[in-house]
Amino acid sequence: MNTRSLAFRLSCAAALAIAIALGLAAFGLRTIFNQEIERRAAAELGQIVVALAGQVKIDASGTPSLEAPMSDPRFEKPYGGLYWQISHGENRARSRSLWDFSLTVPETQHGDARWTIDLAGPDHAKLLAVVQTIAVASQSGQDARLQIVAALDRTDLVASQQYLFRLLLLSLSALGLILIIAMSVFIRLALRPFDELGHGLRRIHAGTSRTLGGRFPDEVQPVVNDLNRLIAFQDAALERAKTHAADLAHGLKTPLAVLGAVARQARHDDRNELADPIDEQILLMGKQVDRVLARARAGVSAALGRGAIPVRPVADKIVRALRRLPDDRGLRWDCDIAGDISFPGDDGDLTEILANLLDNARKWAASRVQLTAIQSGDHTVLRVEDDGPGLQSEQMQMIGRGLRWDETLPGTGFGLAITRDLAEAYRGRIELERSPLGGLSVTVIVPRPV
Repeated sequence: MNTRSLAFRLSCAAALAIAIALGLAAFGLRTIFNQEIERRAAAELGQIVVALAGQVKIDASGTPSLEAPMSDPRFEKPYGGLYWQISHGENRARSRSLWDFSLTVPETQHGDARWTIDLAGPDHAKLLAVVQTIAVASQSGQDARLQIVAALDRTDLVASQQYLFRLLLLSLSALGLILIIAMSVFIRLALRPFDELGHGLRRIHAGTSRTLGGRFPDEVQPVVNDLNRLIAFQDAALERAKTHAADLAHGLKTPLAVLGAVARQARHDDRNELADPIDEQILLMGKQVDRVLARARAGVSAALGRGAIPVRPVADKIVRALRRLPDDRGLRWDCDIAGDISFPGDDGDLTEILANLLDNARKWAASRVQLTAIQSGDHTVLRVEDDGPGLQSEQMQMIGRGLRWDETLPGTGFGLAITRDLAEAYRGRIELERSPLGGLSVTVIVPRPV
């Protein structure tokens, strides 16, 4: 999962908040349950003290005893966990469960009130005890003060508390899982408009739509409206820029035509020393105009997202045209292009790129030109190689500046410079290196179509 995703971050935050809340709830509920279990245990012990007080009697020697045994069988089982003891001075009566052990109650000033205390029990057990002092008529006719103790082994309390805590953990875990699932579904539903917005933007980048359609919540709709206005403004601005560039090119062609006419007239008058520089400058100016127009056109196509076109048909058309040239020299043309390879622009830009690369390779190849097109990750890679003399590193740097490295062949260098401009307009790049065939390898790398 993408850790930078808003859904992932919100889900993690919600899960953490739910876990903290349920953890605090578990701690609080455990404390409440433990206190309630102890309160109920103390209340039951208090009832036992009342029952003991109702059945106790004192004989002539001052020894306390019960008129009837207690009904709970744990009182009869040695170390059974439930105990009672009645003390009158040094005389004591106690449950069989205490066996030979006597409960020691510290001296306090509680009077006749019933009170709760922790005592040491048999077999090193810790007991929760309820103690009360009462006055009972004895056979001597005087009231005897008796200390009645009912005690419960805390091991039983702890077992009950742990059992309830396990049930609590299972319940809270199930509740937490349900809450996390519900929160994840809620977050997905809440972020669905943004998913639709992302799909709409991808359609715009792919060139299949020019507006963000659909109905969005009131919180998102203003953003959608502003984006649509921005896209419309950008489309209009880029179209105006394209029109201005075309008007500028048209305006320059007329002066260039006039200069061409002057050059022809000078050549007709045998003034070649004047005609040759004019022709050379006309050629350079024409190439620069073509380069600027190509870059402007590519910038518009890349910005507007005009979709994607397959590479193979365009490449085949260019190769067929180059093979028909009179100076083809019987070159071998190898095209390794998968049918699903596409270019993220219009066919005019792709034609410009491949025509420049293949024409330059044709001019310098000895016997072979190879074109390869592949998809590498998120990029489309176009590579043209030849078996010609290749280039030195200094010459490759000259091409990067738009200069020509050879004046003997017309246009040498400008084609690659235009190709570099087109690749950069599509947020790509061009790489020049020596080919395994022996000549130059030119690679154009542009982002893969959306």
